[in-house]
Amino acid sequence: MLQSFNEKNRHLIVFINGQLIHRDQAGVSPFDSAVQGGDAVWEGLRLYNGRIFKLAEHLERLRSSALALAFTDIPTDAAITDAIQRTLTANQMTDGVHIRLTLTRGVKYTSGMDPRLNTSGPTLIVLAEFKAPVYDKTGITLITSSIRRFPPDCLDPKVHHCNLLQSILAKIEANTAGADDALMLDVAGFVAETNATHVFIVRQGAVLTSRLVACPEGITRGVVLDLCRANGIPHEERDMSLTEVYRADEMFCTGTMGELAPVTRVDGRPIGGGQPGSITARLSTLFRELTAREGTSVE
Repeated sequence: MLQSFNEKNRHLIVFINGQLIHRDQAGVSPFDSAVQGGDAVWEGLRLYNGRIFKLAEHLERLRSSALALAFTDIPTDAAITDAIQRTLTANQMTDGVHIRLTLTRGVKYTSGMDPRLNTSGPTLIVLAEFKAPVYDKTGITLITSSIRRFPPDCLDPKVHHCNLLQSILAKIEANTAGADDALMLDVAGFVAETNATHVFIVRQGAVLTSRLVACPEGITRGVVLDLCRANGIPHEERDMSLTEVYRADEMFCTGTMGELAPVTRVDGRPIGGGQPGSITARLSTLFRELTAREGTSVE
C-alpha cells in the first residue's frame, strides 16, 4: 500500500503562519521546534462536498494536545478555521481532500530541547491535498510488529504529537514483510492499534475495539462506536489478545485518512475467510451516509 503522486497536487498552496505559498517554496526554520525535536501536535481532517467532517472534535483534540505539552500560545479555533478556509480557497478545493494540520511550539533562538529557548511561536501549518481514502476497500493485510505502543506512564497517547518514530519503525517492518500495515501491541501484549489506524474486530455479531490505554482518542473510532449505539449493533471496548484477532469473524481499521478499511489477513492468517464482512460493510455504509450529510461548511 504505497500512495502514488496525484498530479492535481503538483502546484499546491500551503499555509504557514499567515502566508500562502507554493509547495516548492514552503519551509520552516531549522530552529523550529518540530525540526529540533518533533515538538508539535497535529490533526488529519477530511473535506466532503465543501464540509469538514468533525472539525470541532479535531480542533478540540489539537488544543488538548497543545495544552498537555504546555504550549504558551495556541491559536483560537476561529483563527485555525480561517487558515483552513484560506488554504482550501487558494487551491480551489471542495471535495476529496485530506487536510494535515500541524501546530509546533515555534522557533527557538538557539538549538536545544528546552522550551524556554522558544521566543517565537507557535507555527501553524495547513497542508491540504487532493487525496482519496488511502486503503484498499477490498481488504488489507497486517503483520504484528515487534514495536510496542507506549502506555500512559511512559508517553500518554492522548497527546497527539508529531514524534511518530514508533509508527515509522512498525511501518518499516510491515514493508519488509510485504504487508500493508503493522498491528501494534501494548506492553502487556494486548492489541493497541496499527501504525496508522485504530482496530476493530467482529466476533459473533459484536464489534470489539481496544480501550484507550495505548492508543490515541480516535475521531473516526468514536464515530464508529456512535454508529453502533445508534443502530443497535452490539459493541464493547476492552483488551483484546492476538488470539482473538486470529479467530475473529471480521476485522477493520479506522482513521480519517483511510475511513473504514476491512482487514482480510493478519500474520498470514485469513480473517473471516479472507473477505470483508457484512458488519464492516454495514458500518462503512453508515459512515459514508453520515459524512454526506454532516460537517462544518468552509465555503
